[in-house]
Amino acid sequence: MTLISVFLFFGTLALSLWATWRVKAAFSKYSQVPASSGLCGAEVAQRIMMANAIHDVQIVESNELLGDHYDPLNRRLVLSSENFRGTSTAAVGVAAHETGHAIQHKMAYAPLNMRMAAAGLAGYANMAVAFLPIVGFMTGLLRPMLMIMCIAWGVIMLCNLITLPVEFDASNRAKKALVDMGFIRGQAEVVAVNRVLDAAALTYVAAFLTSLGYLLFFLLPLLTGSRRD
Repeated sequence: MTLISVFLFFGTLALSLWATWRVKAAFSKYSQVPASSGLCGAEVAQRIMMANAIHDVQIVESNELLGDHYDPLNRRLVLSSENFRGTSTAAVGVAAHETGHAIQHKMAYAPLNMRMAAAGLAGYANMAVAFLPIVGFMTGLLRPMLMIMCIAWGVIMLCNLITLPVEFDASNRAKKALVDMGFIRGQAEVVAVNRVLDAAALTYVAAFLTSLGYLLFFLLPLLTGSRRD
């Protein structure tokens, strides 16, 4: 294993861990900063959807910490309890962001449609990268394993790349809606929401760079002729 391979492996791992820590730290900090509207995340999400003529999306509470997401297949907007019931700038920011995905779905936003179409393929690729190294080392078929791992990580990288405009657009929609509809007021609240959503966006950038790093990690031995024996 070369120094470049070591850097790619541990560097991408460190980047992923740092991005995750940063979003948790931002959420923890700004969950203590109340939004002046006094509305909880679920109420904010509902009002933004009503303003955009979205009436068929159910808002659901989840016990999973930071498990917030929009489910386009079941038309559900899932918010963690902290964000469903919370009235902080962090809570309304996350709720508005997920509502941004519902708006994208209604508008047939092309990158979201592409991400939805690629979701199944990405799922198979994630399963492959979890089990193929074990199979490869047990059977000794390292080169075929490396080739398939490159393909799988390439698929994951492309899916992560498609995700970036989806997440950035949802955050921009959230920031605008929160200000325009008066859910946050004053520079301090705007800054709080921006920092939470920007930290969350960073995790998607980190995911893309991580998948690119692992693609190069498995591609490098094929290009240099190393068999990792």
